[in-house]
Amino acid sequence: MKMKLSILSWLMFITSVSNLHAFQFADASYELKLLKPGNPAVNIPIKLDDNGRYQANEDVPLEIQVQIIEQDSYADVKVNIVAREKVYFNFSSKMQFKDMSYQPSMLLLPGYWYRKNLRSPDNAPSVRESTDWLIREDRMSTPLVSVFDPNQQYGYSLMRLDDIKTAALTTHESGDVILSGKSDLGALGFGKSEDHTYLEYAYPHAEHPHTYIRKLTLASPVTAYSKLEKGEEQTLSYRIQKHKSTDYSAFVEAIWHHSYGLLKPEPLVDQKFTDHQIKQELVKYFKASYVDFETLKGFSGVHIKTTTCESTGILEIGFIGRVLLNAFNALEFAEANQDQELLEMSQAIFASYEANGFNDDGLIREVVDFDKKTEASVFSIRRQSEGLYAMLFYLQYERKMKRTHPELEKKVKGLFDTLIKLQMSDGSFPRKFDAKLQVIDETGGSTPSIVLPLAMAFQYFKEKKYLDIARKVAKYQEEAIIGPSDYFSSTLDADCEDKEASLYAATAMYYMAQITKGKEREHYVNLAKKAAYFTLSWYYTWDVPFAQGQMLGDIGLKSRGWGNVSVENNHIDVFIFEFDEVLDWLADETSEGDFAAFAQVIRTSMREQLLPHQGNLMGIAKPGYYPEVVQHTAWDYGKNGKGFYNDIFAPGWTVASIWELLIIGRTSSYFKH
Repeated sequence: MKMKLSILSWLMFITSVSNLHAFQFADASYELKLLKPGNPAVNIPIKLDDNGRYQANEDVPLEIQVQIIEQDSYADVKVNIVAREKVYFNFSSKMQFKDMSYQPSMLLLPGYWYRKNLRSPDNAPSVRESTDWLIREDRMSTPLVSVFDPNQQYGYSLMRLDDIKTAALTTHESGDVILSGKSDLGALGFGKSEDHTYLEYAYPHAEHPHTYIRKLTLASPVTAYSKLEKGEEQTLSYRIQKHKSTDYSAFVEAIWHHSYGLLKPEPLVDQKFTDHQIKQELVKYFKASYVDFETLKGFSGVHIKTTTCESTGILEIGFIGRVLLNAFNALEFAEANQDQELLEMSQAIFASYEANGFNDDGLIREVVDFDKKTEASVFSIRRQSEGLYAMLFYLQYERKMKRTHPELEKKVKGLFDTLIKLQMSDGSFPRKFDAKLQVIDETGGSTPSIVLPLAMAFQYFKEKKYLDIARKVAKYQEEAIIGPSDYFSSTLDADCEDKEASLYAATAMYYMAQITKGKEREHYVNLAKKAAYFTLSWYYTWDVPFAQGQMLGDIGLKSRGWGNVSVENNHIDVFIFEFDEVLDWLADETSEGDFAAFAQVIRTSMREQLLPHQGNLMGIAKPGYYPEVVQHTAWDYGKNGKGFYNDIFAPGWTVASIWELLIIGRTSSYFKH
């Protein structure tokens, strides 16, 4: 069968001659992959000749037209592909930036790749595995790949402009696969050519040199092929933008505003429930999960099966169980709404932890498994801090209600005295330690979590030592975390770049601003702003597509406003807690209206989309058990894959996060008393 290739390309330059030097990617290359079912794929490189025509080394049944429209700081790339007869294809292009040396360059794929992902362990995506990566778009919080040169103080981004609305199933996770139907989903990536950096796009999706299928599991590459019938066409649109930035932090800020400005994510307007009605549904979780193990009582919230939501024998004080924060939320709601059953539950939980929640060394008993009759012997600054956070909210509330708890106050102060012994000379706290305060993991990524209770303790006990310690932590944060933009390993089950590290860093500075004044306070505002942009980079500015039959798509999940978790754990969730309050505060302090606008996107997207309620359980066995591990891309935490949840989840923290999302001004109110 005789087939002809017709590939045209032209450049349209607008405004002044200086625009010719705005971009240096003249060495753009193109590749076409064709697949005849039942046969090996054929790779066809396409090269530009002296007449501006692309020549392939064999005939193909496609006409391809590429237009690049260049302006002062950006160029739009438009691709049109028309089939002369039925064909299965994958089209890609690499744009080599001659002014971007690979070695010093810092990469950013929002919510997925930071610098070179060198904080990530083996068998997770990083440049240790390969210098060149092509990644499906739905892994990214914005369908964008970018590179920054800190020496030259500028960088480039390549962003998909098309509406990405449809997805199709594939039969295999790796290899050459034909899509089962129409799909808008493509891929973006980067790599090294000689010593230069290139940015890449592909359609439909492909992942090279590996696809990331589950935690610490890299698999063989995958290339998807889309079918075009005779006369059908496919159009693709991208924008290449140049960004001048003083450092990587400023680059992340510029990329976020660029993404937000182009995609303009709107709040979800179809809100069926009031905040009070959502809380009423979450209360069903409290009442269904309440467990009494005599010495300790609480809400069972970890290692729960989605198919049954039956309670387990585990009580966890901080992340991922958040027993005490849930107890405090339940207490406030119960008293405000005269719910005697819930009131007795919440009071019993706090009473049990006051009596039996501390070990002989004065540390909070972080994780207790009553079924196995075991408890954690390794402690964490994060869980201890989250326990103190909840206790201090409780103590202040009780003080307001004219109820006192001198014994709990004594234990809280004793715990602070114990933890303070762990502070390093640089102001950091180790991530993990044993009961005798022997350091097990000296990593400082979790350090910001202790700033919250320290600031609260300064407010509650009126003792300056808590402020002094918090200031040392803030100095460490500035020098080791926010200054170098090194946000990693705040989560307890991952060692990598993660969302929670930046979220806690920003929130900690918000707390410091609550207890300081003048230039010191202004300094903390600026640090919170820097950290907040990294946090925002993890949150989706668009709605990823799902195929029919993938439950999350069938029930209409919109991913905008949801946050990816980490490089290691590649799913979205509702980890927000009070960060929306931080964003509203930053909007007021810095006059950056996008902070508040996107906070509203987060609120409307998270508050009820996957709230299990009677008649619409969202794939969860019981009402009120808000889901976790929402698998939005081709990755699974252990079971089920894209469009579904993992079979085990931890509603303890998700309920606590959604509840705090619904409370406006809790933190600022605390510091007014």
